[in-house]
Amino acid sequence: MPKKSSKKGKQLSKAAAKLRLLKSLRCTTRFEKRAWAAGARLIAGVDEVGRGSLFGPVVAAAVILDPSYRIRGLRDSKLLKPERREVLAARIREHAVAISVAAVDNARIDQLNIYWASVEAMVEAVRRLSPNADYLLIDALRIPWECPQTKIIHGDALSASIAAASIIAKVERDRLVREWAPVFPAYDLASNKGYSAPKHIAALRKYGPSPLHRQSFAPVWMAPAPQEVLEFMLSDVAEEVAEEAAEAIAGD
Repeated sequence: MPKKSSKKGKQLSKAAAKLRLLKSLRCTTRFEKRAWAAGARLIAGVDEVGRGSLFGPVVAAAVILDPSYRIRGLRDSKLLKPERREVLAARIREHAVAISVAAVDNARIDQLNIYWASVEAMVEAVRRLSPNADYLLIDALRIPWECPQTKIIHGDALSASIAAASIIAKVERDRLVREWAPVFPAYDLASNKGYSAPKHIAALRKYGPSPLHRQSFAPVWMAPAPQEVLEFMLSDVAEEVAEEAAEAIAGD
């Protein structure tokens, strides 16, 4: 399938084309209003981040927004600059009825595959909500949970509740990856959050994967160097690519 062209005739990557689509969508409460009209009262938006990362966990969040308080600026976390995400995450935590976060680590991702690991993280996030949700709005899929639910394609760009969950999950996952960055300095994790940035791929080829890389992901298991293992970890045994694409769109 040919790549879409920009106004200046440049060819957009799939990531840039998707972000252009997402930026054109309006994030509203229309899906929440439909659920309220159907009798729901505690509507949770559910989303995950880190599905495409090569490193670390996939993180899901569930958020029940207060219908009487509007948080301005909610949208898909990929479309927000990091500092803006932090501001919005603080507002969500201050004003939401309930928030929960759950993570599934790289070993479990390798065991299940990324799809089922994402579902597991979402289910756990919903399970941890207090009070419990009586309706779920979920980005792109349904989960095995006894509750009415609606899956919404591009839900994090269309539903305020899902956007809020996207922001909370993104901020939490970025924090987790930043904590590991000094432990594995070769991979530049603070910058790329574990995604397939050129420096990250080059480091994988040179040093091989760390114990927190997803061994089932092709760019990881194809790395020729042996796995790096830190001694102190033996006993106990992130969406920068999207932001780069957003910058490419802004430059059109």
